[in-house]
Amino acid sequence: MHAYRTHSCAELRVTNVGETVRLSGWVHRKRDHGHLLFVDLRDHFGITQIVADTDSPAFKILDRLRVESVVTVEGAVVARSAETINANLGTGEIEVRAGPVTVQSEAAELPMPVATEADYPEEIRLKYRYLDLRREQVHTNIMLRSAVIASIRGRMIDQGFTEFQTPILTASSPEGARDYLVPSRVHPGKFYALPQAPQMFKQLIMVAGFDRYFQIAPCFRDEDARADRSPGEFYQLDFEMSFVTQDDVFAAIEPVLSGVFEEFADGKSVTPAGEYLRIPYKEALLKYGSDKPDLRNPLLISDVGEHFKGSGFGLFAGLVEKGAVVRAIPAPGTAEKSRKFFDDMNEWARGEGFAGLGYATRKGGEWGGPIAKNHGEEGMKRLADEMGLGPDDGIFFAAGKGEEAAKLAGAARTRVAEQLDLIEKGAFRFCWIVDFPMFEYNDDQKKVDFSHNPFSMPQGGMEALESKDPLDILAWQYDIVCNGVELSSGAIRNHRPDIMYKAFEIAGYTRQEVDTNFAGMINAFKFGAPPHGGSAPGIDRIVMLLADEPNIREVILFPMNQKAEDLMMNAPSEVYPNQIKELNIRIVEPS
Repeated sequence: MHAYRTHSCAELRVTNVGETVRLSGWVHRKRDHGHLLFVDLRDHFGITQIVADTDSPAFKILDRLRVESVVTVEGAVVARSAETINANLGTGEIEVRAGPVTVQSEAAELPMPVATEADYPEEIRLKYRYLDLRREQVHTNIMLRSAVIASIRGRMIDQGFTEFQTPILTASSPEGARDYLVPSRVHPGKFYALPQAPQMFKQLIMVAGFDRYFQIAPCFRDEDARADRSPGEFYQLDFEMSFVTQDDVFAAIEPVLSGVFEEFADGKSVTPAGEYLRIPYKEALLKYGSDKPDLRNPLLISDVGEHFKGSGFGLFAGLVEKGAVVRAIPAPGTAEKSRKFFDDMNEWARGEGFAGLGYATRKGGEWGGPIAKNHGEEGMKRLADEMGLGPDDGIFFAAGKGEEAAKLAGAARTRVAEQLDLIEKGAFRFCWIVDFPMFEYNDDQKKVDFSHNPFSMPQGGMEALESKDPLDILAWQYDIVCNGVELSSGAIRNHRPDIMYKAFEIAGYTRQEVDTNFAGMINAFKFGAPPHGGSAPGIDRIVMLLADEPNIREVILFPMNQKAEDLMMNAPSEVYPNQIKELNIRIVEPS
């Protein structure tokens, strides 16, 4: 018999009744019924109930142990009586009568419970993450993550991609987020950077002629935490393809994403490959108020500013005259809602930092509210007909400067759909956001700057760069979005040195700065580069969606807190003076 176990704690069934077995695991729960002690023994695979009576030596050992102690139990498998069968447990038809018990490790008093899914302070959970990982839901999430990565890897290989590993120590880049820097011992005063993404390396892999690359890539960015973004590090499905158009990239990755979601969606509906909506960036901001639209929400925003030109509702008329916009969000079936519903929405908008949210009510075709009263019956009817509204549908209005109004309208669209329970349940809805602007105007620096990715190919190539207003140039850039969560950005890359120099010139970079800051890439392109493109869906966000978790830390094995601290390993931490000295650096205390 094996020293520790003949079976896992999820393995035994009625067919094993009569066998003598050996199990090892953690004491999950204990229940003392006077003459009998019931112990749930847990391992990675599941739970088996152990029973010890008061006359057995096992009783005294198990009774004194704290939960989470590790034991090995030998005993006979017996069938449970019909009334004690646990249908929710795979091993629920049997139990093991405890014989010899060996204590492998005694647990001290726990700083947090394991045998419960109740909420517990995050600081404690992260400090004792190894205990938190023993809890069923977190344990399940991490196993889901592993299975998702394995599925992705297999699907990418089936699509003809080859897995490569790119460097972790690399050069700092002036573009993108803040780098994590690593001082060099052998090159005093110089630093490596941890890669924010394998962007340049994967493009160089295409230049090297490998055609289709992927990896489950670690990325490092010194950014603040959010619910859907882990501070410090994250993983992405990084891939790149040669001799491809935007359509080819979409056709390659859609079956991978849809396939993985279908595999792990637990019966939820998934947008099929080939049916992802393609929404231009400008249209997304107009109709959804966001470039990360949740397509489970059926509400669409309308631009109704033209309706208020010369309108009797002076506030909107004056704003439109000054170049502001008015966006309308439908509120279907709200005829029976009280005025409080609409006033609460207005208060919600103010609580979010906006000036307020206007509204018009409608019941049986009769309009109510000051906006409708001043705009007039005919004007409101024209507006509602253009929006496709029914006689019992109300409207919310967001007015102001374009960007601010779009942001409020997008937030209100989500809020209204949530309040009216309109968001489709049990579904994963994918879309592509396409046609991003290549450049934007930087108000702080008073100059034209890149808006998304400086290494993207401008639509129209060199001709567009030389003949069009930079702010009118679109790029072959795209984002993939699922249920309002951006999974990745991607692009068809700029593989031509002449076009790259020109694009960077428009953004204020000299040829020498491009040669210095992006030497590896620009030099490689001078020796023949194929047209290429790719993307990098985030692994953490994919798993977060599939696990239906609101926070990304719930699907990461050892996450940091919102301050980018590892409470378990006490990182970041001070280091010894001799380590600082041999790196030829000096610590400067903050003022």
